[in-house]
Amino acid sequence: MDRVITRLVALLACAVALAACQLDVTVDVVVESDGTGLIAVTVLADQDVLDQVPTLVDDLVLDDVIEAGWSIDGPRAPDDGSGGLFLQMTHPFRSQGEATNLLQSLGPPFTQMELGRGTNGDITTNQLSGRLVLSGFDDFADADLVASVGGQPFADEIAASGATPADSFNVTLQALLPGVIKSEQTNVEPDANGILTWELPDNGSAALILAQSTQQPGEGQRWARPLSILALIALVAWVSFMTIFIGYVTVARFRRARAYKHRHLGEQ
Repeated sequence: MDRVITRLVALLACAVALAACQLDVTVDVVVESDGTGLIAVTVLADQDVLDQVPTLVDDLVLDDVIEAGWSIDGPRAPDDGSGGLFLQMTHPFRSQGEATNLLQSLGPPFTQMELGRGTNGDITTNQLSGRLVLSGFDDFADADLVASVGGQPFADEIAASGATPADSFNVTLQALLPGVIKSEQTNVEPDANGILTWELPDNGSAALILAQSTQQPGEGQRWARPLSILALIALVAWVSFMTIFIGYVTVARFRRARAYKHRHLGEQ
């Protein structure tokens, strides 16, 4: 899959680095109990970025992102009225394979990303793995990007500014998996809402992403048991009604036949 998100973030990263500001990027992965879900990429930059790079919004060409199936909200001012730039890109997925392709299409700092799902007997296991690592701005420049601009974008300007990814980036991955989180197979603690969070290290090292959850039959579908009970009650009521009705009809027919027979015998 073409790394359109990588190119978009690379453009924003370079603009932010040159403006000596910071960019916040958050990726949310939500997996439903049936294995479907949603991936959301949220980008926030403060007003200083727009003040120093006033053409930034116009420079964000999102046609490729939309063609790749992402829904776009923005670029616009954040809802809190603080000013700056808000951009969110969301993409649903129908399987773990599609989710893995989408995660891998994000590119740096998201590497070796994979969402797995399997069933063993009555137990369904969900697993998220990968790494968050960014050693420098060169990591953003894939072959197509370098070919299209003739080299690393703004390489000389960024070198002259002395900007580093640690100075320019806050990158966060958040995941919500269905079922019960297996602590021995997960390297971060979930919050009160069950959300797992990893952050990009600011020293160029890699943050390992490892999470696993298990689902028992019916977990995530608490409505199914009461609905099945209601359906069973309705079925029993229907069978009882039909039994009584059929019995009533049978008795009524027997009585009519008997009365008819008695009338004919009396006439003879």
